Amino acid sequence: MKVVITGGTGMLGRRLALRILAKPELVGPGGASEAVEKLVLFDAFEPVEPPPEDPRVEFVTGDICDPATVDALIDCETDSVFHFAAVVSGGAEADFDLGFAVNLEGSRNVLEASRRTARCPKIVFTSSLAVYGGERSIDDLTALTPQTSYGAQKAIGELLVNDYTRKGFVDGRTLRLPTIVVRPGKPNKAASGFASSILREPLQGETVANPVSPETRMLILSPKRAVQAFIDVHNADDDVLGRNRAVMMNGISPTIGEMLDALRAIGGDAVADRVRSEPDELVQSIVDGWPWFADGARARALGMEPDASVEEIIETFIAEELGGKIEG
Repeated sequence: MKVVITGGTGMLGRRLALRILAKPELVGPGGASEAVEKLVLFDAFEPVEPPPEDPRVEFVTGDICDPATVDALIDCETDSVFHFAAVVSGGAEADFDLGFAVNLEGSRNVLEASRRTARCPKIVFTSSLAVYGGERSIDDLTALTPQTSYGAQKAIGELLVNDYTRKGFVDGRTLRLPTIVVRPGKPNKAASGFASSILREPLQGETVANPVSPETRMLILSPKRAVQAFIDVHNADDDVLGRNRAVMMNGISPTIGEMLDALRAIGGDAVADRVRSEPDELVQSIVDGWPWFADGARARALGMEPDASVEEIIETFIAEELGGKIEG
């Protein structure tokens, strides 16, 4: 199999690549497991971390908004595409035109390039719970009423995936993700990025601002669980997905206060006191438009499991990203 990951050097893209290389089999077009023989990581930027050193890996830089570039990337040998490349929530809200260019036109370029292969490759589209409106509780039947440009762009992308699949151009699958916590590395422009920062930075000896109220809830999921969810939705049986190609991934729903309590319990007062309250009305308004509780029966039926607790998420981050050490 040839697999392409757009946004392949980002946090999730790189981790998915490492997961595929470690267990190099995915369900192919015929429904049987096949070996991944080529893995192409595509991104707009040179990677901060070097691509995995493996003869199966190819790294390509380019612009997802350029149809010719995407046509060259997704060719007649491509079996599966994991589409992560995007302008994140805060960036899409701040720059309307850039958000639509990358998140909508870039996604359509991926679908069109896949269509032109005439071999119906699998397309796994990365969506978000931002496609929902201000409902506090959501399930698989909740209407999509996004309250941000990012959410609208993702909702439109989902509809395109459904329609290209209906026409037989691609075998599309969409995964709606909660906020990913704890994201390693540096803060990005996602409005949800603070949810990682208020745990990540204090554990590494740095102070950080919390822009929302302690009562604010967030649906969260660890990177490890998210990567496994992408594998699961890719490998899901076509008949199980049916006409609706979107799967809402469940997460846990702590308040920000509960997240900080977990940080204090694990890291102690010195670590937890590195978080200072700095309310930001824009961030608060964006986060208030996202759901707090999710009940995704389709995800459960596919065996996709959320994390057990905030404590589990923090302890996994410490073990896997900090070498088991906290800066006291």
